[in-house]
Amino acid sequence: MQKLDSIAASELILSDRGALYHLDLLPEEIATNIITVGDPERVPGVSKYFDRIEVKRQHREFVTHTGYIGKKRFSVISTGIGTGNIDIVLNELDALHNIDFETRSLKADLTKLNIVRIGTSGSVSRDISVDSFLVSTYGLGLDNMLNFYDVTQNTGEQEILSAFIEQTGLNTKVAQPYITACSETLSKHFKDGFYSGITVTAPGFYGPQGRVLRLGLSNPGFIDMLGRFEFKDNRISNLEMETAGIYGLGKLLGHNVLSLNAILANRVTGDFSKNPQHTIDGLITKSIEILSAI
Repeated sequence: MQKLDSIAASELILSDRGALYHLDLLPEEIATNIITVGDPERVPGVSKYFDRIEVKRQHREFVTHTGYIGKKRFSVISTGIGTGNIDIVLNELDALHNIDFETRSLKADLTKLNIVRIGTSGSVSRDISVDSFLVSTYGLGLDNMLNFYDVTQNTGEQEILSAFIEQTGLNTKVAQPYITACSETLSKHFKDGFYSGITVTAPGFYGPQGRVLRLGLSNPGFIDMLGRFEFKDNRISNLEMETAGIYGLGKLLGHNVLSLNAILANRVTGDFSKNPQHTIDGLITKSIEILSAI
């Protein structure tokens, strides 16, 4: 990580009240245990399980509630959609804990965060049914965001990535993919009642995820291609728009990160949940129960 003596005002942007620009948060307003959700309206759906809420902030699509479950402090924050937003949220969450806003310099002692995404996605495997829950073992990005950072893949990750490129025939006109593993510190608590697999993160919802409305696709067999991928004990399980960015940036910044998915669609069978809110609420309550106990 590059060490800066003083971070310029154009790089670390603060509001008139001294809060970080996009999230509109002061360092004391955010916990070290953080739940991210895509939809701003899902934030109160999580924080209603807090015993008390001490902070509520909103700026643009970024809504944050911070409070307590018992003696454990949590924040839940909405990210919006896509890894462009994840780039903002992960960097600013880290900055709130690890940059001194007064001196605009990195703190000597860095804080490790626990960041858990509770999101939705579509299965690319026939046997991962709609309304099930899934934990992402890896985030495999097709969005290119992480390629703007100095990244070195470890040997195991590079082997999976090479097998993916070979089996799919993916070329650099579409993406230069990257892959990052989840935090085992967090994932070990999410075994019972969860499928697991590699989550592919796409840079869009329609064409980049193989959906056809009026426009044709450059790779019509994309979903089948993902579903057929196998390497050792690894398979691709689902497709969404944030996980790889969270895993990639989280690892580079030294945080524990995990993505939990409510499967609302099966892209192989063409099914969609008949009661998606019930499934999302089920994942929230199960996740809160586990997270508050660890």
